[in-house]
Amino acid sequence: MSKAKAVVLLSGGLDSSTALAWAVKEMGWQCHTVAFDYGQRHRIELAASEHVARFFGVTDHRTISVDMRTIGHSALTSDMPVPKDEAGGAEVPTTYVPARNLIFLSLAAGLAETVGATKLVIGANVVDYSGYPDCRPEFLEAFARCARIGTQIGAEGGTLDIEAPLINLGKSEIISMGLKLGLDYGLTRSCYDPLSDGMPCGHCDSCHYRKIGFAELGISDPLPYPDH
Repeated sequence: MSKAKAVVLLSGGLDSSTALAWAVKEMGWQCHTVAFDYGQRHRIELAASEHVARFFGVTDHRTISVDMRTIGHSALTSDMPVPKDEAGGAEVPTTYVPARNLIFLSLAAGLAETVGATKLVIGANVVDYSGYPDCRPEFLEAFARCARIGTQIGAEGGTLDIEAPLINLGKSEIISMGLKLGLDYGLTRSCYDPLSDGMPCGHCDSCHYRKIGFAELGISDPLPYPDH
């Protein structure tokens, strides 16, 4: 019996890497991974995505270039400063990249059609969807309906499901899952504003939630921080 095929959005960060571990180890799917070079200041994550993909022996890994600097209006793709030491605000943060997951999932859906995959896997979770509108369950559900209507696989009666295995998990729960599935978090990179040597800044939202996740489990993050 042939394995189900999945396209996994793999940024190289903590969440997407855990989602890949789930797809490979828990579900046993044949995985194709895709990273996006969208003009982000934290491009070090692209190398991390290659390392994680190789670690799990995916069928193929590719990087798609989409220059979202031409859209701007995000601290990740412009000269706008990345917020530091102020995680947990009620408003959509300036690190939100306009329509990023809408664009990425659309491209991943196209890739799924070309490789015969019936699953799209994304690492969206409760921490992100509290601030990022394109990480909310209702967005993912709506996109799944759109993909089934607007693709050949859907028109021919097939399925293209959106899988978000981390959607209801906090960071410590995500890390615990990944460790049980054998993920080496030392391969991942999560910082929005890394230092020139690639070391995480330790103060952006992404670093903040990552550090809290490891601390809640009582274990050390394998990545070094400048304030340690």
